[in-house]
Amino acid sequence: MSQIVKMQGMNKYFGKLHVLKDINLTVETGEVVVIIGASGSGKSTLIRCVNGLEGFESGKLEVDGHPLEPSRSNQKSLNEIRKEVGMVFQQFNLFPHLTVKKNIMLAPMKVKNESQVVANGTAERLLQRVGIADQANKYPSHLSGGQQQRVAIARALAMEPRLMLFDEPTSALDPEMIGEVLDVMRELAKEGMTMMVVTHEMGFAREVADRVIYIHEGQIVEEGKPEDVFDNPQNERTQSFLSRVLKH
Repeated sequence: MSQIVKMQGMNKYFGKLHVLKDINLTVETGEVVVIIGASGSGKSTLIRCVNGLEGFESGKLEVDGHPLEPSRSNQKSLNEIRKEVGMVFQQFNLFPHLTVKKNIMLAPMKVKNESQVVANGTAERLLQRVGIADQANKYPSHLSGGQQQRVAIARALAMEPRLMLFDEPTSALDPEMIGEVLDVMRELAKEGMTMMVVTHEMGFAREVADRVIYIHEGQIVEEGKPEDVFDNPQNERTQSFLSRVLKH
């Protein structure tokens, strides 16, 4: 297996706030890495650095063979990475004036120069894949939150990414809609998609992850197989965090 993400001694600041501290992390092709931790611990910032949405101040970051420089100065690498890395956010970020299908068609046509016919076929196939083929011609405002998030996943998949990033994709959803989005993500994991997932869904993390990373105040303090991290955490901070979240 090859390493698709390599972070070495990576540091990130927001002003004087040291948000990520000497992060060393690799992700293998085909691996599902789930990142957990308290709100404000740096989880989302970490994966936003992977596709260049956030810069970093020092250290090294390489994504699928493309080095990213501190302060995002290497625009060529950044452009290549964004073609190969899909991202799904907490908010769905769909274009409200476009139908579901056209939301998905947009990036392949603009970025990959696909014809309208090919992009249309891609959108129809992906809507089938995420279970909402019957919603193709509706507008986002006519869909439930869970359906909108599945459209967002389909839109990211339309670029045929080698890596998918998920930034708390269920946090904005009502409880009854969370399962339908997690089901799509489970299927992606089974199909071998490389994934980095920030989530508070501990049951999902235990079930799907190949490796769980626990971040505390910008540092990776524990990582390992799900059964090791959840059932036998070694760091007292991990123990404290899990004792709180697993009670609920």
